[in-house]
Amino acid sequence: MPAARDSLLDAAYAALEVRPWAGVRMVDVAAAAGVSRQTLYNEFGSKQGLARALVRRETEGYLAGVERILARPAAAPPAAGAPAEGVARPSSLLEEAQTRLAAAADWTLRTARANPLVRAVLTGCWNERLPSPADQSLPLPVPGPRTGFPVVPPPVEAPLPGPSELVGRFSDRAVAALEADWPKEELTELGTACTTAARLTLSCVVAPADPEEVGRLVRSAFAGLPRHQAAH
Repeated sequence: MPAARDSLLDAAYAALEVRPWAGVRMVDVAAAAGVSRQTLYNEFGSKQGLARALVRRETEGYLAGVERILARPAAAPPAAGAPAEGVARPSSLLEEAQTRLAAAADWTLRTARANPLVRAVLTGCWNERLPSPADQSLPLPVPGPRTGFPVVPPPVEAPLPGPSELVGRFSDRAVAALEADWPKEELTELGTACTTAARLTLSCVVAPADPEEVGRLVRSAFAGLPRHQAAH
């Protein structure tokens, strides 16, 4: 039931916005989503399963945003005081890479500020309002008779990603967005620069900086790469 699953995850996230996860009740989540408690347990198996699915959805939504932004043709930032309309494309592959990665970094910081689950996954810092990361790393339990509902045990899931994995996934998406136009003999250097940019981005989630400083840091990751002419 994809529609019910999405509604339940939306309801769980809305509940988390107003109370700590420990205070979120399954019966209230089901009622807010307009489904029965049995449907909730059939979908997620337990409150722990609901937490895992919610964290996974928010993480994948963040990564989809990164991929979407990296796929856009970059526009060179306007000069100070110049209007944004009609801004020219970057003139080199280096500028293209810097501009796209800076945009992805900005998306990351804005998403982390707005979404506490994304911020926790990116930093590895989980506060008392959020689902326990220790619980999320355990195998999903089969609900016992206390629930009162017969349920099908959910399949075993892969562990939720942590900061190191997200650096890799950010970097992989950046390389995939740029490599088609990049000289093959320099793809290793491109990958190194993208990984450095991803690590710098996550460091700015942990220790926030203003957007201009974040952009400068991310662009510096590509400083040693040659300025090949961009294809238009």
